[in-house]
Amino acid sequence: MKKAFALLSITLISFINPPGKITIWMIGDSTMSIKETKAYPETGWGMPFVYFFDSSVTIENRAKNGRSTKTFIEEKLWQPVNDNMKEGDYLFIQFGHNDEVKEKVDRYSSPEDFKKYLEFYVSNAKNKKVIPVLITPVSRRNFDNEGNIKETHLMYSDVVRTVAKEQNTILIDLDEKSRALLQKFGDQNSKLLFMQLDSLEHPNYPTGRKDNTHFNELGARKIAELVLEEIRARIPDLANRIVVRSVK
Repeated sequence: MKKAFALLSITLISFINPPGKITIWMIGDSTMSIKETKAYPETGWGMPFVYFFDSSVTIENRAKNGRSTKTFIEEKLWQPVNDNMKEGDYLFIQFGHNDEVKEKVDRYSSPEDFKKYLEFYVSNAKNKKVIPVLITPVSRRNFDNEGNIKETHLMYSDVVRTVAKEQNTILIDLDEKSRALLQKFGDQNSKLLFMQLDSLEHPNYPTGRKDNTHFNELGARKIAELVLEEIRARIPDLANRIVVRSVK
């Protein structure tokens, strides 16, 4: 009888106190962002990520193509995020692809400035009692002649790792995880994850496209699953709100 009463009490408590509603705010670049129909099948990993959680979680994917830590602020994309975040929310931060390109001076951030901008985002989140999650930039597809995946973000990924350590912030090392995934697929099969289209293969790209940075639907799903695995391992509150299993 006591055991039955205890189980009933737990059930009632669970019913009375469901998980509070939260928002995951996502800021970053094109590898994460929502794509327009005209870009299909290009897919940011933040798009399938939406479907992993129960109704207590709202996803606000504010990532934009071509943005760096610097331009995300300069173009006033950050301000509405900062204005609307609330206590208990999460802020997922994934930049680096555009910060590191010196040739695009409007986007470029030196490693020192990149660090300062990341610290700015983390500080603002913590000031609002929002939980920041730093994410290293997802790997590009780049293999050497022996079929080994090459590091494409070493300096900038290291900056993200350093900030996470210094600021005692959750880190998802997507650079490392995605390189392991690409190595598992191999040089040729990893093309299946990216925007690798022959001419006339898709009406949106009649002349084809050979892109080793941006994902198709399958690639975006695989990358989102890597993030999901890290959430299960590192963020219990979010893990308890997951409603789908990672596909192996």
